[in-house]
Amino acid sequence: MVGVVNATPDSFSDRGDRSTAGSIRQVEQHMADGADIIEVGGESNVTNRPAVSVEVELERVIPVVEAAVERGATVSIDTYKPAVADGALAAGAAIVNDISGSESGAMLEVCAARDAWMVVMHTEVAPKTQRWDEDLYPDGITVRQVEFFAARLERLERAGIPADRVVLDPGPDFGKTPRQTVESLRGIPRLLDFGCPVMLAVSRKDFIGAITGRRPSERSAGTLAALAAGLDLGATVLRVHDVAATVDFLKVREALRGESDVPAGLRIGEDIRRETPAGERAGEPLG
Repeated sequence: MVGVVNATPDSFSDRGDRSTAGSIRQVEQHMADGADIIEVGGESNVTNRPAVSVEVELERVIPVVEAAVERGATVSIDTYKPAVADGALAAGAAIVNDISGSESGAMLEVCAARDAWMVVMHTEVAPKTQRWDEDLYPDGITVRQVEFFAARLERLERAGIPADRVVLDPGPDFGKTPRQTVESLRGIPRLLDFGCPVMLAVSRKDFIGAITGRRPSERSAGTLAALAAGLDLGATVLRVHDVAATVDFLKVREALRGESDVPAGLRIGEDIRRETPAGERAGEPLG
């Protein structure tokens, strides 16, 4: 599971402390909650904010990457800028999540030279831009994604990045209407034919907000529903903001599917069985 840390003041989905210290605390919380990978990003993809410079992005992410590595985390850097990726990899990151669709030859050179894993995301638009066009995929979005990933994997292989170091991301919301995003996620089984893990980067995304009418901070239930569907379709890498809730979701899902044991003697603890009534102090009944 990938826990997202947005080390940027204008994140669309996080309203917490986005300072360096706050981001490092979030790293620690994600790790305590059970994240396997920490993904650090230093530039929001919101379209109503200008891009930040390489220098600013590095200033935001490097201390957080270093802190996460120091605490034993596997770290992914979320960036489309080769210089930022290079700096983060030099600081100990092992994965580059490139939302530009991995088109840049310079990015591929950096990742190959550093033996990095890459998350290759499908997109037909440049970073920090949006395009809602119902006619963009005349043959269907899954057909287009299969063509896209086949071409990208061939290019990565030529650059020295083999398919066994690649994760595919259908790219929810990126150059996609809500309907197209849903269609792309339904096409996950076709993407599995490439033999690469498929990432579910659906946490708090716009398509969930469009379907539910909820703001980013209110999209937890919709996120879990999207994760459930994506897992059933074969995706295996979960990229989430709320690690603790996702861990709980997975525990219950695995128990119900018979993938984990529920011991015969398991009982709920009295300390968590009920909420304390409002106004009642610990150990004292209401008067």
